[in-house]
Amino acid sequence: MELEFIKKRHSVRQFTDEQIPEQTIREIIKAATCAPSGKNQQNWHFVVITDKQKIAEIARLVEAKNTELSTYLRDEAKLKSFKGTVGYHTVFKNAPVLVLVYAGPYETIADMLLADGVMPREEALQYGKQNPGIQNIAAAMENLLLAAASLGYGTCWMTGPTYAAREISDYIGFAKEGYYLAAMTPLGVPANAKATGTPRKPLEDVLTIIN
Repeated sequence: MELEFIKKRHSVRQFTDEQIPEQTIREIIKAATCAPSGKNQQNWHFVVITDKQKIAEIARLVEAKNTELSTYLRDEAKLKSFKGTVGYHTVFKNAPVLVLVYAGPYETIADMLLADGVMPREEALQYGKQNPGIQNIAAAMENLLLAAASLGYGTCWMTGPTYAAREISDYIGFAKEGYYLAAMTPLGVPANAKATGTPRKPLEDVLTIIN
């Protein structure tokens, strides 16, 4: 069974300056939109940024938000850990392309139960744990990463920087009713062609087969 194309995807954090043709970007996003989604809601929206100055400013916004949020932390270990993440949360700043992935509304049975108010709130919330709305976004994101890797481009699935979601959305001027920034990825030619993925847990640790 040939599944080697899956192994081409790994997190890339350093990129060359080589630009990506717009048509190629469109094909990668189109691949993302072929992902399955609950009730075929397709509750995703992709914002692609190719302006290097705008990408750099978004990184600056993440840095500023990290500093702001740090002032609310009192535990020294957690403060040090959070402040230390800012470098990882801004690795997209050297990429030629930044893709922001927004998640839109998705009504679940939990929402319906809560709205009607018959079932106790705590019990109703149990039916929302699966969060199919965000699962749709995750499926689209994985399609995007695999499509990019198959074409020789590097990506890095990022959710950390979304603590600056409001500032980023305000800066780029994107607003769509009910949508919020759920994830992002840099996109470009990897600077290190020999980079490999991180080790995976043994299959025996994550697989249960019930016959």
